[in-house]
Amino acid sequence: LITLSSTYVSAPVAVRYGYGTFFRVNLFNKAGLPAVPFRTDTFSSDTYYRLFADSEIRRFPEAWQLDHGKRLYFGYAQGVGCCAMLQVWKKTGDRRYFDYVEAWADSLVDDKGEIHLYKKETYNLDYINSGKVLFDLYNETKKEKYKLAIENLIDQLKKQPRTTDGGFWHKKIYPNQMWLDGLYMASPFMARYGAEFNRPEWIDEAVKQFTLCHQHTYDTKTGLYYHAWNEDRSQRWADPETGHSPNFWGRSIGWWFMALVDALEYIPQDHSGYADMIKWTKELAETLSKYQDKNGLWYQVIDQPSRTGNFPEASVTAQCMYAYMKAVNKGYIDSQY
Repeated sequence: LITLSSTYVSAPVAVRYGYGTFFRVNLFNKAGLPAVPFRTDTFSSDTYYRLFADSEIRRFPEAWQLDHGKRLYFGYAQGVGCCAMLQVWKKTGDRRYFDYVEAWADSLVDDKGEIHLYKKETYNLDYINSGKVLFDLYNETKKEKYKLAIENLIDQLKKQPRTTDGGFWHKKIYPNQMWLDGLYMASPFMARYGAEFNRPEWIDEAVKQFTLCHQHTYDTKTGLYYHAWNEDRSQRWADPETGHSPNFWGRSIGWWFMALVDALEYIPQDHSGYADMIKWTKELAETLSKYQDKNGLWYQVIDQPSRTGNFPEASVTAQCMYAYMKAVNKGYIDSQY
């Protein structure tokens, strides 16, 4: 049994990607709705994640429609939702959730492992996120096309443009930029590929990307992470001295936090980078606990709750709750959280 409680939310709460993280965390609100009270409730988690999953399937009968998709597409938002559906399938054994995801992927991936509307030459890390579902689909169905599609995405990462010290550009159209989002999109995928396909060099690559992103985006004063870093300081948002973006954007920090706990699942404890990643996870868990509002939420700009126009934001809250819960369950952080 899990108990959730909160006080009244005094401002509108925005949400995106709620379908993916929310039915794993069991929190929900909707952008623009009037403030509503949350009640203290005790419930069976099995009941709630089924309810959320079933609700999304009713709302979006086909997985490509997740995040209000307009066409069959290999988008990262669909990947978030489908990864969550697969977790519900694993937990319940209910084949409906697996079939929901597999119907989407089966339509997207042809027998040669080519992915519909995927453009490798854009070198967009967002594409990699949906590739995470391919591991479970391949393991369950043994369809060779899913393995070929995984290798197709790995081929992109082999050729991904990099900063001078080896960090992945977030996209080809965003040159010389590392974004926190990119660590969630690609690094757990690389770590799992390395673990399941006996390619340890890809675990090394995943850890390398975390290490470089930490070096370039971590702020020692606050313990938070800047959303992005621009190596050549060419972007108008880049600080001319540090290359940092201006603010501590909540959702980007949520992506980073989720990336850490998801990748750690596939990184051996004796790996040279494992201890650092555990350290960063513990430090971020402690830091974020200091910025959580009394209503239980985190703000869009995490460290400026009183700033005009800032607001408590449900997506980062769902992301943080997911990462906290997984980190506790895996033993990465103390159970006090």
